[in-house]
Amino acid sequence: MKIHMVCVLGGTGFVGRHLIHHLVADGYQVKVLTRHHARHRDLLVLPTLTMAEADIHDPQALIDHLAGCDAVINLVGILNEKGHDGSGFRRAHVELPRKIITACTTLGIKRLVHMSALNANAQQGPSHYLRSKGEGEDLVHGAKNIYTTSFRPSVIFGPGDSFFTRFAALLKRIPIIFPLACPQARFAPIYVEDVGHAFAQALINPATIGQRYDLCGPRVYTLKQLVEYTARVIGRRRKVIGLNDRLSLLQARILEWLPGKPFSLDNYYSLQVDSVCQNIFPSLFSIKPRSVENIVPDYLIAHGMETRFKKYRSSHGGA
Repeated sequence: MKIHMVCVLGGTGFVGRHLIHHLVADGYQVKVLTRHHARHRDLLVLPTLTMAEADIHDPQALIDHLAGCDAVINLVGILNEKGHDGSGFRRAHVELPRKIITACTTLGIKRLVHMSALNANAQQGPSHYLRSKGEGEDLVHGAKNIYTTSFRPSVIFGPGDSFFTRFAALLKRIPIIFPLACPQARFAPIYVEDVGHAFAQALINPATIGQRYDLCGPRVYTLKQLVEYTARVIGRRRKVIGLNDRLSLLQARILEWLPGKPFSLDNYYSLQVDSVCQNIFPSLFSIKPRSVENIVPDYLIAHGMETRFKKYRSSHGGA
């Protein structure tokens, strides 16, 4: 199967920005669809990348913009929805994959690589997020005449992530005692560059067709261990107090009504199952996953220095 042009949905997001650099380096023509072209003009420096402004939820727009592509990579996903009934998750994780399948079928596009999530399960997932991810994953694998590979990562970390960077920001704002819901939830964080490498390799490897790969990093941690580690890296002495189940549920009920939903009931339900893999990183990809300790300090410390510099420049009349 010859692949020249790859369309990446979600290409301006956290994983997408890392992945498209791999695809360009590998010699592909890469097309990225976005609602806000002007916000992401920095990506246009990549020599074989084009960007189109489009509503990816519009079926006709999808068909128009996927025309001429040989493969599609779908990275679109949300961790929280605006409402509370699961409809936002279904729109992103179920309805969009269904529209992608229709567009690919209409255009004769055969290759699809799809981002799912560890513990995704359409029937038994404990949260709207995990059930919708599972349903979308089943849809793309059930599509006729489309060769699909899907990936199911644990929490993904790296520069610009919404995990370590987010906890670092919270730790800086909350003094002395940091109350943490679901402290014993377990994760095996996976580095975003390793995820990007796996996607890029899968695209051209026929052995990956039809497969669903769990992706985890080399070590397992509790959430409490990860937050305490973050505090040490950024030099904040905080007492992380793990909340029991009842208080964790109460915190979720309260925080999901705050702007930005820092923690929600759906997050709480997702944390009831450990985000860890049963097997080691798939050897097919010849990737040795990098550890939290080898990567996180560099970008958390750099982020902190940049923030302090911006505050200094602002307070001294800088632009």
